[in-house]
Amino acid sequence: MTQTTATAPTVEEPQPTRTTRIHRAWFVAAVTFVTIIGAAAFRSLPGLLIDPLHQEFHWSRGTIGAAVSINLALYGLTAPFAAALMDRFGIRRVVAVALVVIALGSGATVWMTAPWQLLLCWGLLVGLGSGSMALAFAATVTNRWFTTRRGLVSGILTAGSASGQLIFLPLLSWMVERHGWRPAAVTVALAALAVVPFVWLLLRDHPADVGQKPYGAEEFVPKPEPARGAARRAVTVLFSAVRTGPFWLLAGTFAICGASTNGLIQTHFVPAAHDHGMPITAAASLLAVIGVFDVVGTIASGWFTDRFEPRRLLAVYYALRGTSLLFLPMLLAPSVHPPMIFFIVFYGLDWVATVPPTLALCREQYGEDSAIVFGWVLASHQVGAALVAFLGGVARDTFGSYDVVWYAAGALCAAAALMALVIRRRPAGAPALA
Repeated sequence: MTQTTATAPTVEEPQPTRTTRIHRAWFVAAVTFVTIIGAAAFRSLPGLLIDPLHQEFHWSRGTIGAAVSINLALYGLTAPFAAALMDRFGIRRVVAVALVVIALGSGATVWMTAPWQLLLCWGLLVGLGSGSMALAFAATVTNRWFTTRRGLVSGILTAGSASGQLIFLPLLSWMVERHGWRPAAVTVALAALAVVPFVWLLLRDHPADVGQKPYGAEEFVPKPEPARGAARRAVTVLFSAVRTGPFWLLAGTFAICGASTNGLIQTHFVPAAHDHGMPITAAASLLAVIGVFDVVGTIASGWFTDRFEPRRLLAVYYALRGTSLLFLPMLLAPSVHPPMIFFIVFYGLDWVATVPPTLALCREQYGEDSAIVFGWVLASHQVGAALVAFLGGVARDTFGSYDVVWYAAGALCAAAALMALVIRRRPAGAPALA
């Protein structure tokens, strides 16, 4: 008799479904982007307040420009120390304190009655606070959280300032025209405070804090020990960098970048357009449109930086910017015409497109110290901006127009294009210069 053995039907074990998780680095980048937008509110304000402060307090444009100059200079000079402080105390703590300082400085301006108070609140406090959240903040986040896509990420984070300008300029210009400059200053203070909870709850200092590798890394990167002596390290890195030729070329080109953007257009475009009969709200709206195209141009520049030679990109950017500035005096008029729209679009695409290739060159030349070196290069950017913010006001008081400033800035941009081309390339595998 044959015995049949019953076999149980084979049950296939369900295969685990693969879920694609978004890397935590992108959430950190998003919080950083929002934070930079909140801090950018104040950067939208100076050009809107020159005429109202001049009319209310009868302060000269040179005096008001001096406050803007202090702010811009401190914005840059604080950056390298802030990058070192982030290494010592963590990104989250430094950025949260910086936002509170910005809010205090901006909010306190509503009670000022003398020029020294403008210099203290607008120049010193907001300059220190915004400098602690300058582009060195974006560089630190990019270097820690990303191994690949660094050019793209630095472009996106840099565009945060332009996005803040796009959001706040129309609102602030409307407030200044309808309700005066004080509500606008309070709005800036509240915008800075509103970002603090996002920073404290969502921002993390290092991928190792959440048990992850940097985006694109093949191996886990342990969190380094807090670096003590933040100020000493920032100065030591500077002394090392200044002995190299690329540093001076990068600093020189970036100083011209600041002179032709923050110092010139952001500070003086609105009053210059108003001199030609254009309403303040219309001029501010044009600046906001620059912000729209700046977002596109900066992100595209980050994409280009991942694929093309950064030196050549910088040369092209500066040459195009200089050419556009030479035409600006002929375009200013009581109303907005198509040639002015073309300038706004063209200039907006190039506004801070220089940042991703400059950051890439710092990273190539100076390795692990690149964030601090970039902080010092950014300091030169803001010193250039500070000089033109002050000298632009003096030129307006002296000559009755801004024409000489536009032409001088165009010539400087041509010089920057040549300087970018002579930055020597570090061979692959060679040790960092600093």
